[in-house]
Amino acid sequence: MSTLEVVDVRKNKVGEMALPDEVFSYPVKEHLIYEAVINYRANQRRGTACTKTRGEVSGGGRKPWRQKGTGRARAGSIRSPLWRKGGVVFGPKPRDYSYQIPKKAKRNALKSALAMKLKENKIIIVDNLELDEPKTKKGLEIIKNLEIDSGLFIDTNKNKNLILAIRNIPKMKAVGWEDVNIYDVLLYDKIIFSKRGFDGLMERLK
Repeated sequence: MSTLEVVDVRKNKVGEMALPDEVFSYPVKEHLIYEAVINYRANQRRGTACTKTRGEVSGGGRKPWRQKGTGRARAGSIRSPLWRKGGVVFGPKPRDYSYQIPKKAKRNALKSALAMKLKENKIIIVDNLELDEPKTKKGLEIIKNLEIDSGLFIDTNKNKNLILAIRNIPKMKAVGWEDVNIYDVLLYDKIIFSKRGFDGLMERLK
């Protein structure tokens, strides 16, 4: 079982944390990661895009001109898809894009992503990420001390001050371990755990 040093918010070493092998020694399965990311993004789609067919566009109830004798092409409606302001053929309609993949596959994909981050030395464990007040200035101080350009902070949903302090800072996000997803883990360069956030996520991945 490998270990990783634990630091405080000023990046001073305060201890070590054991890393469970079932998570951080898990093989990096790129195709599994790909499937989990596609699933996540599909489930985030609102599916509200909508176009009108020729039957839904207003107007066009009358035949524009008689069928024969004018020398023009036949026309039955001014709302034909061939005409300007006409209906749309095979356009998008509101639909549900979401689908499910096996829970085990989703869990293993997250293990793969975390194992990959560890190999790249992009995981930081902080002993405590509690803040006195939800101020962006406080969040910026932590980011500066830890020397982070892009990071995902993982603590608990109860730590509202941290979430509020981080949310307005570009390239940064704070979430509870309950809401960690593979897309965020891959999107942000470094993963910054609090000790309780780390323990919570490891319990979830068992």
